[in-house]
Amino acid sequence: MSFTIAIIGRPNVGKSTLFNRLVGKRLALVDDRPGVTRDRREGRARLGDLDFTIIDTAGLEGAGPESLAGRMMQQTKKAIEQADAVFFMLDAKTGPVPDDRAFADLVRRSGKPVIVVANKAEAKSSTAGVLEAHALGLGDPVAISAEHGEGLVDLFEALREALPNATRKPPDAGDGEESEEATKPIRVAIVGRPNSGKSTLVNRLLGEDRMLTGPEAGITRDTIASDLVWKGKSFRLNDTAGLRRPPRVQEKLEKLSVADTINAIRFAEVVVLLMDSEHPFEEQDLRIADLVEREGRALVIGISKWDLKARQSGAISKLQEEADERLPQVKGVPVIGVSGMTGEGIDRLMEAVLDIHEVWNQRVSTNQLNLWLEGVLSAHPPPAVSGRRIRLNYITQPKARPPSFVLFCNRAEAVPPAYRRYLVNALRDTFDMPGTPIRLTLREKDNPFAAKARKRS
Repeated sequence: MSFTIAIIGRPNVGKSTLFNRLVGKRLALVDDRPGVTRDRREGRARLGDLDFTIIDTAGLEGAGPESLAGRMMQQTKKAIEQADAVFFMLDAKTGPVPDDRAFADLVRRSGKPVIVVANKAEAKSSTAGVLEAHALGLGDPVAISAEHGEGLVDLFEALREALPNATRKPPDAGDGEESEEATKPIRVAIVGRPNSGKSTLVNRLLGEDRMLTGPEAGITRDTIASDLVWKGKSFRLNDTAGLRRPPRVQEKLEKLSVADTINAIRFAEVVVLLMDSEHPFEEQDLRIADLVEREGRALVIGISKWDLKARQSGAISKLQEEADERLPQVKGVPVIGVSGMTGEGIDRLMEAVLDIHEVWNQRVSTNQLNLWLEGVLSAHPPPAVSGRRIRLNYITQPKARPPSFVLFCNRAEAVPPAYRRYLVNALRDTFDMPGTPIRLTLREKDNPFAAKARKRS
């Protein structure tokens, strides 16, 4: 039986470190500076033989509801509502402080089972702090060190005691691998410059205020994954931090955010690049699109804040032409006007994601490819280089995701880049593969005469 745990507590008590420890990878950003986590982040956790959903939350701070800290507090309250139980984390070195006692009342009022987690208990000076945690009235604290992995057995036992029914193992649980593969969600990363409307778009898709939004640029720091079912199709959406030009990225925390976003692109299947409708196709937008192409991901361009644009007839067609001109490496990439505030264009955007995902997975038979090769060679044969002909023999597609082709020829290094581009564009046009990267590798066939000469020698 699956269940959900929310990790809550003051800033900088180690919530994200425990989250990363339980999910088995560095998903949440961790830094000595308090207040790094802002959105709530979910992951699949494992503790002993228990598999469950874990939610990392922003540090609890008293603040007005309209402030950034106040909006972060609302995200944490939603995580508590969503959870079956709560890990209330405090710093064992300092013991409970007045804020801990105030927020303990918040957790107590929720009515959810609570496990007090006294983190940073590896230090000898932490013993007093662990004992003082009894005063919170939330039960016996569990002393752990999230950084060093100590005390997790005690946490496992406390979790089983707090949720006896949910943690009971079903008698004959099958692995269900086949059904899981059949319903595997499409991994989608939402990327763009800061304040381009990424989190607002994700909130609109999910139908709730899942991500923190506001006029401040750079609110999102972590890559936050959320599950979405749209018209019967499953998606795993990754809202990412905005990508600024490299010279402007100076702080360590922003460098970690950028690395997190790039990692999300690498593991995505489809990347939605959001551009501001007032300033589309700026240099940084083109850099991001080029990164997506180099990583071999399928690309969809969303022109965000479309509701604010004073539109003219054929506006999207003009933007499509501009995309084809500025991004020839993904010619035909779909360009969709969207608004996260009003929901305009959301269905068209998701249809484009499905279509480009299908293209990204496309395979062409070897017979079709070699008929195509005959046609392109007769229409435009390769030029002679240094007075010698280039012979293109045959072509095959060894893999998809993205579509990748191997063309066997006699002089691979002599084929001019312009002719390679001609072949890629011809593949794209003939087999209807717009907007996805195409990999074309030229490989020389073994020379049988050279092999015989080697044997004689």
